[in-house]
Amino acid sequence: MRSKAPLGTRILRDTQDWEALSDHQVILAREKAIRAATSRAAWVVTGRPDRRAQITETRIDLPGRRLMLRVHRPKAASRTLPLIVSFHGGGFIAGTAAQNDWLNSHLAARCPAVVVSVEYRLAPEHPLPQPIEDGYDILVRLVEDAAGWGVDPGAVAVMGESAGGTIAALIALRAGKDGPPLRAQVLNYPVTDWTETMSGYASVDENADNPTLPMSRMRAARRLSVPPGLDARDVSPLTFDSLADLPPALVVTAALDPLADHGRRYAERLREDGTDAHLACYPRATHSFLSIPGLVPAARPARREILTFLRAHLRSAPR
Repeated sequence: MRSKAPLGTRILRDTQDWEALSDHQVILAREKAIRAATSRAAWVVTGRPDRRAQITETRIDLPGRRLMLRVHRPKAASRTLPLIVSFHGGGFIAGTAAQNDWLNSHLAARCPAVVVSVEYRLAPEHPLPQPIEDGYDILVRLVEDAAGWGVDPGAVAVMGESAGGTIAALIALRAGKDGPPLRAQVLNYPVTDWTETMSGYASVDENADNPTLPMSRMRAARRLSVPPGLDARDVSPLTFDSLADLPPALVVTAALDPLADHGRRYAERLREDGTDAHLACYPRATHSFLSIPGLVPAARPARREILTFLRAHLRSAPR
């Protein structure tokens, strides 16, 4: 590793051999991790939600499935607000919308905005591209019923972390062609390459001993979420021929993250193709650091940077 990760992250070191787990064992491990991450006791690690935001859950029906949405609204809001659609991380095999409450509730209260976090379907039961379809279909439904949600359909952004960053980036690519117009995209330590070259970046070797994203979990995530017959390039934003004409992007990376080069290279590609993109790399941060602000101090300045970016692009949206 380039430098030592914050001391507190050692308590999260994942020693599980994910590659040795059966599909059923992966599901059980996911459920156990979700129970731990969503308990109030976990707030010392995951951060206390902003008290100025109200958090509710609702379900929305789509063809063939029903998805849970975790909705963050400012308590004091009395007007139509921008919409931020958020996607959690977890390698498409784990994670839950609640793990982003600290970030999402703060953005809802301070932007202000309605932040909707999507409980998209997960592998191994629902491999790619199903999580991508969930994300895109939810975005379309929310914008179609903008009045019912109290949001401005002309002030919409997508945001995602890790695998959720894959979803956000792919939605931005698709929406640019035939979907709802987006004003911004925020990609937090995104996975942008799910092909066989996923591990072929310098940052993977440099940060192989990181405490929050073991190599066995990366390999298991790819094996379980990319099914046989799916061309991984179709779900790898970095491999797309053109990244032009996309909404402005903020790409947040962590210097101690094996996937740091995924985000760095994607930001470079965006700029090469003429899309406005800003790369923010935090030197003393690990993968998932915005979900564990109690352990990684860099989460707070990163949150401020995300807030500033979204305010600038959503407040300037034409009404």
